[in-house]
Amino acid sequence: MRWGLTLGIACYTMWGALPLYFPLLEPAGALEIIAHRIVWSLLFCLVLLLVTRQFGAYATVLRSGRLMAALSVAAVLVAANWVIYVYAVTSEHVIDASLGYFINPFVTVLLAVLVLKERLRPAQWVALGFGLAAVAVITIGMAAVPWLSLGLALTFGFYGLIKNRVGRDVAAVPGLAVETTVLAPVAAGYLVWLAAQGTSTFLQDGAGHALLLASSGIVTALPLLCFGAAARILPLRVVGMLQYIAPVLQFLVGVLVFHEHMPPLRWVGFALVWVALIILTLDALAALRATRLPRPTHHPAPTR
Repeated sequence: MRWGLTLGIACYTMWGALPLYFPLLEPAGALEIIAHRIVWSLLFCLVLLLVTRQFGAYATVLRSGRLMAALSVAAVLVAANWVIYVYAVTSEHVIDASLGYFINPFVTVLLAVLVLKERLRPAQWVALGFGLAAVAVITIGMAAVPWLSLGLALTFGFYGLIKNRVGRDVAAVPGLAVETTVLAPVAAGYLVWLAAQGTSTFLQDGAGHALLLASSGIVTALPLLCFGAAARILPLRVVGMLQYIAPVLQFLVGVLVFHEHMPPLRWVGFALVWVALIILTLDALAALRATRLPRPTHHPAPTR
């Protein structure tokens, strides 16, 4: 449990700092960045498979139709999440991205109830109500549905569900290697097409830019590996509680570093989200304390 919490906190902290990284990749566009993330992540995972001697596990997953089907869906979901996120950051919508990951814990908890049939305590239902109210307030304030935020929350929520379900059968490194293997042909084809069109930035903007794009493999794979390992160890509800670390950091970057605009209703909406997260956290801590309390020992009544 402690190792799972350590990995979970590490991955969400790294994700929280990502808005500071992607502007360094300009002038590459969102799709080119995603294609490089996929290709270099696969290479990084293949090296890790060799170092950790898990190539056999990787090959076993590739031969399993059931696992390949599940991880292919996970790959599509995480790719969609990456595209939305990189577009949000590079188009100066970091706060919208942070809202998506603030909403994500509620999506995770809802999936735990609707799909995994987990039961919620009263405080968790109250927190979900606050979360829905926050989305409604922000929607009213923007006069539009926050599609970027909802897209990020839904894609990663379902991705987390799949990783939680297959986690008992697939370790973190082979799992991510399979996901990037599924995506790599499309990503590599897109990079080749960009090069043929003369619009690729990889070799046209200097060695520093090329190294930064290549580093996207490590930047992408490392937190995902931590997440995959944590999702195998922790209950889905605990994973949902940890998820607000990343949006807090992203929100601070958006407001303090990029100085994005925050109208009054958006502040109200974020305040409702934070209230909900405080309720969820306090309830989780209370439940954890309750499970650690020693059970009373019942001695049989003396007989005459």
